Amino acid sequence: MRLVTMFSLLLVLAASWNIVGGFTGYPSFATGAFFGLGAYVAAILQAKGVDWRLALVAAGLAGGVLAAPVGYGVLRLRGHYFAVASLMLGTILKELTTGWSDLTGGGMGLTIAGAGGDPEVLASFALRISLALAVLTVLLGAAIKWSRLGFGLDCIRMNETAAAGIGVDAQKLKTCAFILSSIPSAVAGAVYAGWIGYIDPTDVYDVMWSVKPIVAVLLGGVGTILGPVVGAAIFVALEEIVWRNVLSFSAGGLGILIVLLLLVLPAGVLPSLVSRKTRP
Repeated sequence: MRLVTMFSLLLVLAASWNIVGGFTGYPSFATGAFFGLGAYVAAILQAKGVDWRLALVAAGLAGGVLAAPVGYGVLRLRGHYFAVASLMLGTILKELTTGWSDLTGGGMGLTIAGAGGDPEVLASFALRISLALAVLTVLLGAAIKWSRLGFGLDCIRMNETAAAGIGVDAQKLKTCAFILSSIPSAVAGAVYAGWIGYIDPTDVYDVMWSVKPIVAVLLGGVGTILGPVVGAAIFVALEEIVWRNVLSFSAGGLGILIVLLLLVLPAGVLPSLVSRKTRP
């Protein structure tokens, strides 16, 4: 149950990142920032007695509300300038959360109300919610991919200057993609907070929440619908195998395996398999 829940949450983050990084071609590192924001919004609301359903909705809305002005600003940058700017969002939110101790608990973190029940019941509940969210996020990616928005994002990815020349409002479409990407990420953070039962800024604003989804999409296939699904499954499997067998060097061992896999299949698993099948 733990593995499937972790797979589902990683899939949500990977599919969310794919909307900006895959469809639009902007290498965002802001996924972890929205994940942490959603976790804290839901935790604070539940601590005040708000129903968990409303807390999840509020977490998603908070992600979208923050993403609108941030996306409109940072998406004017390109390449590594955009990547660095998006990465700083998580750092800023982490510092704000740590400093606002009256509301967030500061560095001591927060314990989520109602998380102290039967561990098996809680695990089963988190599993169902995370799986449902993962399915919805993949369907959202598919709906965007085959819509006019997806066509516009594809034009931006191929040549943003040329896209603007044929009438594509690049800034508007990029901001829309950034907002749509942020909402599932924030809800995933809210689900994680309720599942774990305790959060602190170091945990939910960890940069790995931004890095893991990128690696998963690279493994599965950037810009594809099912790439995040395949990549998240491979990543979680590799992480579990390495963690079980090379505990003292787990991060390094996992990194080596991922690099080797990317060298063998540079386009990702799905695109590489498709190209091999279509080869004469």
